[in-house]
Amino acid sequence: MSLTLTRTMTIAEALDSLLRDGLPVRFTAYDGSSAGPADASFQLELRNERGLSYMLTAPGDLGLARAYVSGDLDMVGVPLGDPHALLSFLQDHTRFRTPSPTELISLLRALGLSHLVPPPPPPQEHLPRWRRSIEGLRHSLSRDAVVIEHHYDVSNRFYEMVLGPSMAYTCAVYPSPQATLEEAQRAKFALVADKLGLAPGQRLLDVGCGWGGMVIHAAREHGVRGLGVTLSEAQAAWAQEEVVRAGVEDLVEIRHGDYREVTESDFDAVSSIGLTEHIGVSNYPAYFEFLSSRLRPGGRLLNHSITRPHNRRVDTGAFIDRYVFPDGELTGSGRIITAAQDAGLEVVHSENLRPHYALTLRDWCANLQANWDACVAEVGEATARVWGLYMAGSRLAFERNNIQLHQVLALRTDASGSNGFGLRPHW
Repeated sequence: MSLTLTRTMTIAEALDSLLRDGLPVRFTAYDGSSAGPADASFQLELRNERGLSYMLTAPGDLGLARAYVSGDLDMVGVPLGDPHALLSFLQDHTRFRTPSPTELISLLRALGLSHLVPPPPPPQEHLPRWRRSIEGLRHSLSRDAVVIEHHYDVSNRFYEMVLGPSMAYTCAVYPSPQATLEEAQRAKFALVADKLGLAPGQRLLDVGCGWGGMVIHAAREHGVRGLGVTLSEAQAAWAQEEVVRAGVEDLVEIRHGDYREVTESDFDAVSSIGLTEHIGVSNYPAYFEFLSSRLRPGGRLLNHSITRPHNRRVDTGAFIDRYVFPDGELTGSGRIITAAQDAGLEVVHSENLRPHYALTLRDWCANLQANWDACVAEVGEATARVWGLYMAGSRLAFERNNIQLHQVLALRTDASGSNGFGLRPHW
């Protein structure tokens, strides 16, 4: 397909010309143009010139995200807080083609070269990777503190509305697809406790403890003494109050700080639920060596993290990196297992919970949708849009096996090689 472009070409015509099979959705633009099926189930509306400039100066997911977050690009008829159906449809039915350099120049001239001046990004966007050096080296204590604040110190009230009473911001474990989010989060904590073999009187270290769900569960259900550590000040403050509300303040300490600053050792168990995504693949060896050093001989480590279906080291995409998880990196469970083994740990079990994370995100999106007005009042519409787009897109990625979720259980054997695990997993 070739382009015949003039300076009077409309925005809708230009966009439609870049698709092999034409637009699968109805698209309308502020210049009055439209393209795509008139009876399409979904409609996109480009509201202003800034949105066009975002899309032209940052092609791909970043430009589209900037336009959507700013309210310059709207998904008409799509539930606020849950654009999953539209994202799934676009992924199935959109096939872009690559125009020749001559065609591309003609297209840009037709749309107006003034649109090649990038507008300031939305305030919700974090600095690009190359500019984050002002915050310290990648995955240094200072830089990690900044990026964790960007993601987790949004608003505890916002998280309460999206995550529900459990305040668990990690993959749940669903006894059935019809189970509630709270049932599934309780099942997740119970599964982790079973894998760690928690028993009364033991000591648990939970690194990246979030709002304290795991250590509170361990104390309340198993009589375990727990130390939870989070780099988010807002999380720590909420968790410390929740410990008192749960009546386990004699068993649980929540500490605001970096897990690398924990000096205590000889823990019976270490849980790491949703931390590995933040530490960087190159830091896996030091990470597992540190956690191993916190365990007593015979102690257990449960690592729960998002993974890739391959073992290559891959940064997250531009939208996720700028708006959601700055400096995030993902790789496969094989790299995690290798690093744990190289740190002297004996890996005894690995489990992929990928479908469970898709269900978890389904329910988080449903919470955001149900509480949309209150969430917007709490954090602003732009931030609420970021979260709806991020969670719906992540759900789709889990459904289609672009990302996975692995729990890896490893043990620190004693000098004789004994690990106390038994012949088979008891759970």
